[in-house]
Amino acid sequence: MPKKTIGRVDKADFPTLNLFDIDLKVDTGAYTSSMHCHNFFEEDGVLKCLFYDKGHPLYNEQHVIFENFSTTKVKSSNGSVQLRYKVKTSIIIFNKKYSIYLTLTDRDDMKYPILIGRRFLLNKFVVDVNKKYISFNQKNSVQKSTTSFNIVK
Repeated sequence: MPKKTIGRVDKADFPTLNLFDIDLKVDTGAYTSSMHCHNFFEEDGVLKCLFYDKGHPLYNEQHVIFENFSTTKVKSSNGSVQLRYKVKTSIIIFNKKYSIYLTLTDRDDMKYPILIGRRFLLNKFVVDVNKKYISFNQKNSVQKSTTSFNIVK
């Protein structure tokens, strides 16, 4: 199956998290994908998360509970190692649903709440750093063509 071309930034849907048209950055230098989470903690054997970011209004202050989660070590570009929660969810990009593992971290100072790394991109996408919003524009053109109609007088 041929690989889809993705740009350096895009928007995607995370339907199981009730998050739609969320900005993301594609980072081929990162192995793991990560998601901004304002507050997260373990309680009674589940992981409770709050997705909220004043700079990203589509993060809708939703509380999400993950029953299945793990922890993993993530090494940053400066060499420091962080222990992070890792969750599995779904992402819709290019009108196709994929499973994705995301580590949860505070990306409050970052421009994009989602970072997509090589592990997700592998064997599915090739990155063209000159392009942006390829999937999002394709989604919008499909939605416009299915909702357009002719007025007959």
